[in-house]
Parts: sequence; structure tokens; C-alpha cells
Amino acid sequence: MNDEEKKIIISRIADYHQNESGEYQRAPVSPLNRWLTYAMLIPVVVIMVFAGIFFFAAFLALVAVAVVAVGIRFWWLRRKYEKTMQASGDVNRQSGTDQTVIIEDAQIIEESEAPHTKPKK
Repeated sequence: MNDEEKKIIISRIADYHQNESGEYQRAPVSPLNRWLTYAMLIPVVVIMVFAGIFFFAAFLALVAVAVVAVGIRFWWLRRKYEKTMQASGDVNRQSGTDQTVIIEDAQIIEESEAPHTKPKK
């Protein structure tokens, strides 16, 4: 095979080829080939759109489940906190009638004795 035959084969395979002035020109594409390319791309685009919709819906479902789980957790903590506050409110009400006051989680910083005064009669 001589050099001229190789140039012809390469020219037909390549999409762009260089003319005599050094500029690249696009090889002409027949309208039939262009329409066949579009016809083959239509099913690919449709499949990609459906796959995108499916994955978006799956992601949206996961986000919804996560939001519900976090909401339930906050509701549970709030409920627990309110029960604790009601229980501490009951202790304070009972301490008003009884003379015993129970203080939990207190820390003694400094001990000192208060001066005792005799009650006036």
C-alpha cells in the first residue's frame, strides 16, 4: 500500500481533515446518518430521564425517612424533658408543705456558720 492510499483511508475515517491552506474542515455528514444518530439517541435520553426520576424519588424518600426519624427523636426528648420538669414541679410543691427541701446535684462551695439569733417573742 503506498502513501496515497493510506491518506485516502485516513481521510475517510477522520471526522476532520486538513485542506491545502492548513485549515481543518469537517467532513460532510449525510442527513440520513444524522437522523439515524438522533433516532438512536432518543431511547437513550428517555432511559436516562426515567433513571434520574427513579433515583431522585429514592433520594427524596430517604430524606423523608430521615426527617421523620429526627422529628420523632426530638419529640421523644421534649416529652422526656416535660415529664422531668413536671416531676420537679411536684417536688417543689410538696416541699412547700413539708419542711424538708431536697436539692439534688448541688455543690457546696464554702462552708460557714450563720450567726444564730434568738427569735423575738
